[in-house]
Amino acid sequence: MAVAPDAASRVAITPAAADVVRRLQADHGPVMFHQSGGCCDGSAPMCFPDGDFITSDADVLLGTLDVGDTGRPVEVWMSREQFAYWSHTHLTIDVVPGRGAGFSLEAPMGIRFLLRSRLLTDEEALALA
Repeated sequence: MAVAPDAASRVAITPAAADVVRRLQADHGPVMFHQSGGCCDGSAPMCFPDGDFITSDADVLLGTLDVGDTGRPVEVWMSREQFAYWSHTHLTIDVVPGRGAGFSLEAPMGIRFLLRSRLLTDEEALALA
């Protein structure tokens, strides 16, 4: 089951991935995600210390994730160009065994974040429009 801030959201996180984020925050402080557009690790969600990946007007904030006792929501970003293709989907950040090829913080742990996607329902699309 994914953890989402409300019923109409573009992004959620599985409990297993939220646990990894809490462990990363214990070591690195606040973190953020940026959905890679094909560089480095294909199209994997990359986790960085908050502020290490500079966002701009070329990026879209998909939403924030409440991962538990950290006291600070985790922002999830995507390039505006990529968002044009993914705007009709709900994305869930999950974690699986295996090492990614990118610069994401979880790489040394022998696991990697990945996205699971589904189409937004008509109700969700309307609420998010």
